[in-house]
Amino acid sequence: MASELDADLNAAMDALTAPGGPLETSSLHRFGHDLPVMKQAPPHLPALFDHFCAQHGDLPFLVDGDVRLTFAQVHALAREAASGLIVRHSVRQGDRVGIAARNSASWIVAYMAVLMAGGCATLLNGWWTAEEMAGAITLAECKLILADAPRAARIAALRHDAALVTFGHGDPRTGLEALMGTSEALLPTLTPDDLASILFTSGSTGLCKGAASDHRGVVHGTMSYAAQTLMTFKYLSDRGEAPTGQPCALVAVPLFHVTGEVVLLLQSFVLGRKLVLLEKWDAAEAMRQIEAERVTYFVGVPLMSFEIARHPDRGRYDLSSCVTFAAGGAPRPVDHVHAIRKALPHAYPILGYGLTETNGVGCGNFNQNYMAKPGSTGPASRPLVEVAILDDAGAALPQGQTGEVAIRSIANFTGYWRNPEATAAAMTADGFFRSGDLGYLDPDGYLFIVDRKKDIIIRGGENIAASEVEAALYGHPGIAEASVFGLPDERLGEVPVAVFVARPGADLTDADLRAFLETHLAPFKIPVRFWRETASLPRLGTEKVDKRALKARFAAQWLQP
Repeated sequence: MASELDADLNAAMDALTAPGGPLETSSLHRFGHDLPVMKQAPPHLPALFDHFCAQHGDLPFLVDGDVRLTFAQVHALAREAASGLIVRHSVRQGDRVGIAARNSASWIVAYMAVLMAGGCATLLNGWWTAEEMAGAITLAECKLILADAPRAARIAALRHDAALVTFGHGDPRTGLEALMGTSEALLPTLTPDDLASILFTSGSTGLCKGAASDHRGVVHGTMSYAAQTLMTFKYLSDRGEAPTGQPCALVAVPLFHVTGEVVLLLQSFVLGRKLVLLEKWDAAEAMRQIEAERVTYFVGVPLMSFEIARHPDRGRYDLSSCVTFAAGGAPRPVDHVHAIRKALPHAYPILGYGLTETNGVGCGNFNQNYMAKPGSTGPASRPLVEVAILDDAGAALPQGQTGEVAIRSIANFTGYWRNPEATAAAMTADGFFRSGDLGYLDPDGYLFIVDRKKDIIIRGGENIAASEVEAALYGHPGIAEASVFGLPDERLGEVPVAVFVARPGADLTDADLRAFLETHLAPFKIPVRFWRETASLPRLGTEKVDKRALKARFAAQWLQP
């Protein structure tokens, strides 16, 4: 049966979405259906920036080392940088502008400026190799790349048609000097249907795909998350337990991922939330910042909150301000849920489920409900999201049966850039995005993910297509056969491993294969272990390698101390 908390949260959402409420909904006809939209949602991202930066004005917004900026200051800097993009670099409406850099205040100002100038924010994975960067830049047909020095050096050596501007971190006034100091340009008039962003994802083929979204989709992805936060706030307010003071979040995930972009950055405009940026993940530094900045909300891949919970120095820091430890991007082991709650009894772990193609929205499991059903990602997020379980033909399955998880909402992406075949394969005719995850819905509507249909490994929140790693291995002249799959890892969730057969006369070592792969793949994609076989790998009736049998066989060896 649904919990008392579910009933209270639903009542809170009913009040918020009622006529005249802040989240009142109407409908928009898409995919042959009337889909819910929020009546008061801004029409596009620059309008969202304008409205909420004015509303929150002098509140602190960004903390990046010694740099501290208010909402009003960040907006003014982004407006100036947008003029620079238009005047100095001839960015026009719809141009793809790549951003390749680590998290910083300059990254955020550059992102806002691209959108305010009418460009499409094309978020390049900062961990990619030069080869992977080149593929994404070419695929998206980027006109301009904004990159920090390490990525700029990598990109400068590539063959592509994009212009390159290098920026620095620290204070955006100096970091983005190449965009600043221009007379104020007239900004373009945008519509909800204009292209807003391209984020990259590895599909089961291993080929990089650009998930393109219009402004309507990204704005509603943002508003969907804000709706969950406002629902929780109203629930607490009704109980006299509403938090006071400005909310504050620690940014420990890359902004080029949908969690960093939508859940953290864009939602913070709506909430008036301060963001504290970490240069790189370090659990001790995260705890220091939580104490120093009175962080109230933490989100990361599951291993991050677990590392805080089990850190030997946890007792040295005052973490009492942080009442929520959220996770997404990968499954969180059930025992981690209880360990976090035990180690941090003042806080609750929560879990979200969404994908790049859904602008991060999908399901959420909160507080006591998560403790009661720690294996579930929760029910579909109201008021925008619909979740269905589909069979291979795309027909909906009854409650309780396992099939492919599919999500429909106005926040769904518009398709894969210049890839209509992949778009058609991922979307049903009536607008559901097929996630590639296998799961079922329980009688309360809670989603349980049980497996992945796609051959994807999720290492610490980073998607790795096994076929991409296999293709790279087959590029080595000494490899006759290879198979790559994921095996469990307590810290990262799972990690890639490889089994291979060498060609006659080839004397291959693990070091040889790692050195070869380092020239073709980002470090996180390289298998952490290689097993060499002398006989041919087992095959299915289709002549494909029997990966399930290999995985079962080597899992026993993997778990041995």
